[in-house]
Amino acid sequence: MMLMRFEPLREFNRSTEEPRGGHKVRQVPVDAFRRGEEFKVYLDLPGVDPDSIDLTIDKDLLSVSATRSWHRADGDEIQVQERAQGQLGRQLFLGESLDRDRITAIYRDGVLMITIPVSEKSKPKRVEVVHVGSVVEGHESAPVAVSSS
Repeated sequence: MMLMRFEPLREFNRSTEEPRGGHKVRQVPVDAFRRGEEFKVYLDLPGVDPDSIDLTIDKDLLSVSATRSWHRADGDEIQVQERAQGQLGRQLFLGESLDRDRITAIYRDGVLMITIPVSEKSKPKRVEVVHVGSVVEGHESAPVAVSSS
C-alpha cells in the first residue's frame, strides 16, 4: 500500500481525542487517493487560521496540525456547540514508494490539499523478455541482452 492511515492497534485515534495537558486534539477528516503518478490527500480544516497550519514529515510519518478558535462575546449564551475548537490534527504513514522531497501543500476554501508524487525509482518499468536457447532455422540462438525502458 502506498499510503496508509497511521493507526497502530487503533489506539492512536482514541489518544488524539483525549485531553493532553488540558487541550483536546481533534482528528481531522481526510480523503486520500491516487491520481496518475501522485497521491492526493485532502484534509478538512474550515475556519482554521492559515498561519497555524503545520505540516511536518519525520521519516515515514506525515503530521498535520492546526488551530481553530471561536472568540465569544461577553454575554453569549451557547445553544449548540458542535464545531471542534482548539487543536486539530492528523497523522498518516507514508509508504516507501512516495517521494518525500517533492511534497506540496495548498490551503484553499477550508481544505488542505497535499500532493505526494510517486518516486521515480518506484514507478513500474517494462523489461524486455528474451528467449535463450531457442532454435532458429536449425541453429541455436545466442543469448541477447535484456534492456529496460
